[in-house]
Amino acid sequence: MNNARDDSSRSRPVGIDLFAGAGGLSLGFEQAGFDVAAAVEIDPIHCATHEYNFPHSVAICASVVDLTGASIRSRAGLLDQDIDVVFGGAPCQGFSMIGKRALDDPRNQLVFHYVRLVQELSPKYCVFENVKGLTLGKHAAFLEELIAALGHIGYRVLMPYQVLNAADFGVPQDRRRLFLMAARVDQKLPQYPLPLATRSTVWDAIGDLPDADEFSELEQVDAVKVKWATQAIYAKRLRGADSDPHDFGHVRRFDANWLTSSLRTEHTAVSRQRFTDTEHGQTEPISRFRKLPPEGLCNTLRAGTDSARGAFTSPRPIHPFLPRVITVREAARLHSYPDWFRFHATKWHGFRQIGNSVPPLLGRAVAACVMQALGALPIKPQEVLEPGLKTLLTCDMRQAAAYFEVPRDVIAQRIRKLPPVDDSDLLQHAA
Repeated sequence: MNNARDDSSRSRPVGIDLFAGAGGLSLGFEQAGFDVAAAVEIDPIHCATHEYNFPHSVAICASVVDLTGASIRSRAGLLDQDIDVVFGGAPCQGFSMIGKRALDDPRNQLVFHYVRLVQELSPKYCVFENVKGLTLGKHAAFLEELIAALGHIGYRVLMPYQVLNAADFGVPQDRRRLFLMAARVDQKLPQYPLPLATRSTVWDAIGDLPDADEFSELEQVDAVKVKWATQAIYAKRLRGADSDPHDFGHVRRFDANWLTSSLRTEHTAVSRQRFTDTEHGQTEPISRFRKLPPEGLCNTLRAGTDSARGAFTSPRPIHPFLPRVITVREAARLHSYPDWFRFHATKWHGFRQIGNSVPPLLGRAVAACVMQALGALPIKPQEVLEPGLKTLLTCDMRQAAAYFEVPRDVIAQRIRKLPPVDDSDLLQHAA
């Protein structure tokens, strides 16, 4: 399992995703014309979702702490090939105080190892993504240390660094993220992307989707086959009904008449009435859920807490016209994920995978600037990719950990009873 892919036919620039999650940034770089040769992710559930959606990429289920540049190269089949870009968003928790260095703080070891792997892999470019809060107050000292560390290993950071709003790059969501772009000293510095002239809206994204509450099947499973029509260009492109001239990603084989990632959420009659009574763009006072304005932007979709911190779901927006919260698929549309992209069937995992990820269209805008700096013309692959095993989307942590041959307690677990899942496909593949 996880054998290196054949690199004999690679003609596109090559990237490696560190801290990949389900793959929002992977998809953005792929759509900009890169082959994502390997994706590193410590969470087996997220790694399984990444492998399902990116069968042409090697999913490495491990912590960056335990990897070397040589081991990543070996597993990705890159050998001595010059890597074009390494990208990712390392979690940051500790910040500089008087007399202390942020990169010496054990809570920031992942950022330290990001720098180390950039040094060992020696890509032409590297991209660091994180929360906009790193630019504020004492946290800014952390960024200064990171920039200095990259300079020490031979990388020039494009200054000033930028906080980019996904809404400026076609995503119907107000989501601001910090980006650092850096070039190896022998490479040309890239530029940060410029905002688009127009924005997409909430209704552009989800206005065509059938109401999940109309299908009893979606009480138990997350997908149902149903035919529907799509009008908005934004939604047509995500559904695959209209070509996107700026998408240089692989075409995936999927049936556009499957409504996926749409497991229903049951609400009480009282809650439904409160949702109905809430005005567009306002927050419902009891639940603290915001009702989406159809002609405006979605608020920032958040992941909620992980298993170690209680496994709480972040507040989900209320649908603009239906008395319920949005589905995972509706959140995916608001995040600019195409309809072929599947998430874990469990809503808690699905919303976390979206909330933790970079919107693909935002990632694509940044990646396109790296492509331009490389002086390369993006090439649209002709191969149509088949998705991975469906059981990768329904496995529990034990099954996912066994599949990737890692300890099942690599991620702290929440205590929850799940319905039994047939893991014969996973076990056979792992064997």
